[in-house]
Formats: sequence, C-alpha cells, structure tokens
Amino acid sequence: MSESSACGYASSKVFFIPWRMNNVDWLSFTVPKVFVPECVRKSLGGNCHYIFNMCQLFKRIHAQKKGRIRTKLHFHTQKSSPVPSHFDAINRMRIVKIIDTKTENCTVKTFTFVDKLCEKAEQGQFVMVWIPGVDEIPISLSGITSDGLTSITVNEVGEASRALNQKEKGGSIGVRGPFGNGFVPAGGNVMIVGGGTGLGPMMPLTEKLVKVADKITLMSGVKSRDNLLFLDRIAKILSDVDSETVFTTEDGSYGIEGLVTEQVEQKLMNERFDMIYTCGPEQMMYRTFLLAERYNVPIQASLERIMRCGIGLCGSCAIGKIRVCKDGPVLNSEQLRGIKEEFGKFQLDLTGKKIKL
Repeated sequence: MSESSACGYASSKVFFIPWRMNNVDWLSFTVPKVFVPECVRKSLGGNCHYIFNMCQLFKRIHAQKKGRIRTKLHFHTQKSSPVPSHFDAINRMRIVKIIDTKTENCTVKTFTFVDKLCEKAEQGQFVMVWIPGVDEIPISLSGITSDGLTSITVNEVGEASRALNQKEKGGSIGVRGPFGNGFVPAGGNVMIVGGGTGLGPMMPLTEKLVKVADKITLMSGVKSRDNLLFLDRIAKILSDVDSETVFTTEDGSYGIEGLVTEQVEQKLMNERFDMIYTCGPEQMMYRTFLLAERYNVPIQASLERIMRCGIGLCGSCAIGKIRVCKDGPVLNSEQLRGIKEEFGKFQLDLTGKKIKL
C-alpha cells in the first residue's frame, strides 16, 4: 500500500479520521482522542484539523497497547476536512422500506422502495444492498423515477439473493449508494443487448434513450421462455419510437432459437449502428465486444464482479487496472481494450483468487 495521509478533528469523545488512499478514495473511522497529545489538543482547539502519517498512527496505537508510547506524531493544522460531504451521505447506510414487490419469473423478483439519493442516480449505477443478518451485495438499479421510486431486480443465485427474494412488501433492507459510472446515452441508431437479468439496468437506459436516439434495437437472450423479463415494460417504453425488438431462447421456446450474439452479428452485418449497450453474462458481453470491434462500433458494457466496499478500497472487484465498482461498472470501448486479457475469461473469487469464468 502506498503512503496514505489522513486528517480529522478532535471531539469531546473521539478523534475522527477520514482516511484517504491514492488521492481518490475515502474511509471514515474513529480513534480515541487519547492518541492526540493533550498539549496538541489544547494548543489547536477541538475544532481544528490535523494531517499526519498513517504509519505513525499505527505505530502509536501498537505502542499504546503495550503500555509504552514512544512514537512522536507531527501535526499540521488545516482549515477543513477535504472529505466531500456528498460522498459521506452516499456511502452511509440507509434503512428503506419495501413499498412494492413484483415476481418477474420463477427466480427473479423486483423490489421498489423510496430513497432520495437513489432517485438522482444515473442509468447503470448500482447500490450496495444489505440483507439484515445475511450479507451485503451489489445490485444495479432497474428502475429510477422522478417521483422518488427506485427498483432493483434480483435473481436467486446465492444465499443473500435468496434471502432478499423472500422479503415482501413492508419489509426493510439497507442501501448504500448509488455508486459507480453509468451508461452515457447516445443519439443515432443504437443497439441494446441484454442477457438474463442483465436486462434490468438496461430498462432505465432505454427510458432515457427514447428521448435522444433516432432508432433503438433491443435484443434479449435467455435460456427458455420461463426466463423472459420485462416484455410488457419493453413494449410500453418503445411503443412511440422507431424501434425493433429481438428475443432469443436457447431452447427455441420463444422467439428465435439460439444465442443472442448470433442475432447481434446478423444485425451488424446489415446495418450501421452508432452505439452498442450490453449487460449480462460476461462471455456474452465479451463476444458482443469483439463484434463491436470488428464492425467499428463503440460499445458500453456493464460488468459484474464480487464487491465488498463499493467505493474502490477493497480490490475484490479488480480486473486488470480497473476497479469495477469505482471505474465502472459501465466501461467503454477503450477501457475494455485495456482489460481484454481478463475480460470474459477470469474474475476474482471471495478469497481474491483468480478463477476462470
């Protein structure tokens, strides 16, 4: 870890320290004010700020535990803390009540809640959702409305998502965020490629694109008819614009039989597009990325990774030099080229080990 700096202020009870890493990331924690020498507190006052080396702090804490404080801290005053106030608000856990639920199919459920910060989210951003007593997981927003309603769409794939999908209207969950960089709407002729529940974050994007794009081609690929999502919602959103929808199922039970990327290639061979948006299984997105490169079409892809902090500190979502939670989850063509050795091939597991997809 590179050298870090910290600054904070002494209160009547504790010494608050926002911790900055690599000049971009912040984490707030507390240290008993006993570690701030009495002479310094008296000379600087309770409302002053301090900047000091983190290594010195840890050495002092270690010495304090052993009963021998020998480390000398060097302090410099500063007028105010550089921690952005909006970041502190976004990263703080809020408990929200579920005001509506909708079963989308046999394993997928949509939850709607009200949150003032999420109503200002951009299409493609995500929130960290806390299921009390279980875990905290990242979920992209599948609904963002101006009247304050926010939705997440959850597929049962693990313990946390199963526990979340058991919740009903009136239940409570915790949310942090919204985090990350979302989709950038483009004009002209655009293509949307969604796989499975990856279609969720594409819904707010589609609602935005109908206002700026000349034509929208939406493609959705699933395993079978039972896995289809948002059919009525898609039809409603695209009803008044120049659009085309293509649905594929691997077993041929609905729409065109086969993989959605096969239809993507057919469209790119016969039509010029100004932008491709994609979200879903990573191999599907990787194949779509290769097709976009071949036909010289810019692309934006929303990646999924294991995330713990959501703010770029823990590194559990790293792929190449990219931290998906901070630099993504939506990455553009240039960013995807920089990680093509890992994109669609590897990811980190819960222990930080690189595994094949």
